[in-house]
Amino acid sequence: MSSNTFGTLFRFTTFGESHGPALGCVVDGVPPRIPLAAADFQYWMDKRKPGQSKFTSQRREPDDVKILSGVFEGQTTGTSIGLLVENVDARSKDYGDIAEKFRPGHADYTYWKKYGIRDYRGGGRQSARETAMRVAAGVIARKVLESRLGAGVKIRAALVQMGPHRIDRAAWDWDEVDRNPFFTPDAKAAAFWSTYLDEVRMAGSSIGAVIEVVAEGIPAGLGAPVYGKLDADIASGLMSINAVKGVEIGAGFAAAELSGEDNADEMRGGPDGAVEFLSNQAGGILGGISTGQPIVARLAIKPTSSILTPRRTIDIHGRDTEIVTKGRHDPCVGIRGVPVAEAMLAIVLADHLLRHQAQCG
Repeated sequence: MSSNTFGTLFRFTTFGESHGPALGCVVDGVPPRIPLAAADFQYWMDKRKPGQSKFTSQRREPDDVKILSGVFEGQTTGTSIGLLVENVDARSKDYGDIAEKFRPGHADYTYWKKYGIRDYRGGGRQSARETAMRVAAGVIARKVLESRLGAGVKIRAALVQMGPHRIDRAAWDWDEVDRNPFFTPDAKAAAFWSTYLDEVRMAGSSIGAVIEVVAEGIPAGLGAPVYGKLDADIASGLMSINAVKGVEIGAGFAAAELSGEDNADEMRGGPDGAVEFLSNQAGGILGGISTGQPIVARLAIKPTSSILTPRRTIDIHGRDTEIVTKGRHDPCVGIRGVPVAEAMLAIVLADHLLRHQAQCG
């Protein structure tokens, strides 16, 4: 009933709080003899960790991953893989003023109503700090996919909207994503967002964002009817990320405005019996099963709820009051959500690949 585990065959369980001594996860279902070392995690962990620029939380965490089990002589053994990341820069004193107050937009009130107790230090378990272990599990999921499908598998995400400001899709350049602090594929958008988000940050406020995540090199056939649909599990995985308020696959909500002719992804015969699709409104999934096209999903991230602007709220005694949240917070949490979205998509795909091969060979 604790609901800290995600997945079926490839599954992981996370533990730890924002201001506890450490975060960790146990990954089960990983096939044996896959090369894995602690150094494999750092590139992906560095993309998510705080303090990378003035546009993210200034908490300083190295996020070094320790492998506790499941790896011997540089290879997975087939047993559970234990991972640990220590917290080294928590400042719990920043949260003393809100110990008895509920932050509007946060899960403080719902945790209190459910459990009768809450860890107010950085939000405890509700904190986005928890996503560090999702990224770590995602590294292993990528390894599983590459071991079974080859190096052609690519899972990439990008920030495509900040507040009301969208990128120019005609300027999309995947190489640009790693050249700016926003993980956006549009260099002009990155330049504009730099000034825009600086104004938001200096005002003590925050803003939402939209992330697009794409998986390429995934074969047709992953997913199962009726309750094991690939897109349903992708939506579940992405929706479980902190601050996500909406998920769409392919054309998503825009499909409601399309005609049947425009929405249909027409097909033609390709070389060697392959199928060529003339469009991808379905986002690479039909009937809950992958088509072999790129899998495309988008997720909407709400603004960070911890802001310096005074907000009306109540305390644990039901009394009206106001709250200002001090501490170190992301003015746009969507930025660091980019590597988390990649990780969750990789985890769902690795799980479905193993499930498909278990049933269909």
